[in-house]
Amino acid sequence: MSTQFHVCITLGTRPEAIKLAPIIHLFRNNPKFQTSVILTGQHREMVEQVMQLFELKADYDLDIMLPKQTLTQITCSSLIGLEKLYKEIQPNIVLVQGDTTTAFAAALAAFYQQIPVGHVEAGLRTDNLFNPFPEEANRRLVSQIAQLHFAPTQASARNLQVSGVKKGIHNTGNTVIDALLYVSGRSPKCEIKGLDWAAHRVILATVHRRENWGEPLAQIIQAWLQILADFSDVALVLPLHLNPVVREPLIEKLGNHPRIFLVEPLDYEQLVGAMQRCYLIMSDSGGLQEEAPSLGKPVLVLRSTTERPEAVDAGTSKLVGTETNDIVAAASKLLSDRNAYDQMANIANPFGDGKSSQRILDIVSSFLS
Repeated sequence: MSTQFHVCITLGTRPEAIKLAPIIHLFRNNPKFQTSVILTGQHREMVEQVMQLFELKADYDLDIMLPKQTLTQITCSSLIGLEKLYKEIQPNIVLVQGDTTTAFAAALAAFYQQIPVGHVEAGLRTDNLFNPFPEEANRRLVSQIAQLHFAPTQASARNLQVSGVKKGIHNTGNTVIDALLYVSGRSPKCEIKGLDWAAHRVILATVHRRENWGEPLAQIIQAWLQILADFSDVALVLPLHLNPVVREPLIEKLGNHPRIFLVEPLDYEQLVGAMQRCYLIMSDSGGLQEEAPSLGKPVLVLRSTTERPEAVDAGTSKLVGTETNDIVAAASKLLSDRNAYDQMANIANPFGDGKSSQRILDIVSSFLS
């Protein structure tokens, strides 16, 4: 009888759930593996939406989240809960994704139990420890703990080598493209009350990062208002983040504009539908930078740094920062110059081909055998 290996996949936020969903499906459908999925509860409602979309259920739920919880509290609660679970289920390997506090805590908890760690989407770097915060530190720390590093691009693989990782680096592509192609192939809808997608060139916008709180957000808001004033055929769809630090200024400054549609967070299926229908994307989200090229949508990145330079180098994204004038200038170029738009829209996605999850399963299988 062949050996069955126990793989534990730990996640806590919506981006993790999206990017791990194709991996979870493959492992659960492979008889060589017993697969356990643990939710920390770092994000509650958003993760549940994704799990339902991909028809997934968690085996364990730490349910750690409390109102106004600090990073220290999230980390400590995750560590304590995961220590107990890892001792109980004794997996052969723990898989974590990205740069969240959940990913860091799960990797550390596994290390304390001397369980190998596989890091999905390894090697992203801005080389600024505090931007983004705490993600840049989280991903660096996980890289020092993991035995398997699933780099989404060759540049990410080089970053790992520069940071002292000597072995276990694999360039797999990004699993978010696997998830995106699965959902986009189902022709998802995104119906927003009062919005006629065909009557407007729609900018899909998101903003949530900690480094954009305060004055940077005020500059971004002013830029959006100026763009809509300059282009009467443009509308803005803005899913609101749940954090009141971001949410409240957006509602106060943008809530009464007739061509701005403030909506509650879109589930992933709706988000893919919105990406398919929009004209361009303005965001500080890393995930959108990865996904948009597969749908032919230019991305203006509302940040001063990015850990995804491949998109900028390929020409699918442009780093525009958070200054009002810079944002307006970049958006105006794409809205008024069709050649400039087409140059960004018609480039192959540098992040993956939709087969990343299978590569990861094969690598884990070889590692454990």
